Amino acid sequence: MTVRRVMPIIQSEPAPESREFYGLLGFEEVMNLGWIMTLASPSSPTAQISVMSSDKTAPVTPDMSVEVDDVDAAYAAMRDHGAEIVHPLQDEEWGVRRFFVRDPNDRVVNVLNHR
Repeated sequence: MTVRRVMPIIQSEPAPESREFYGLLGFEEVMNLGWIMTLASPSSPTAQISVMSSDKTAPVTPDMSVEVDDVDAAYAAMRDHGAEIVHPLQDEEWGVRRFFVRDPNDRVVNVLNHR
């Protein structure tokens, strides 16, 4: 399994002030669904930050996202290891397949890949 990117998630309202602040560091808005806004570096597109009010289809807001090349294998590895699956593996309407798992530090990780 290969990690494609890791992205912190800031729990807050996706607001112009965040876009402006991170814009000063070179980030640009690449996605905005109203409840989540993702900012990325134009020169290094996998360098990203998301600002999320609350997750639209999950019971909790994750602390970070990890994009992998095989989310089904990641899910199987976590499940077989006995990790706490917080949100089941599912396809989302915005084009990702994902699940949430709780890490040993009580942080919720959104593990995904794009379909």
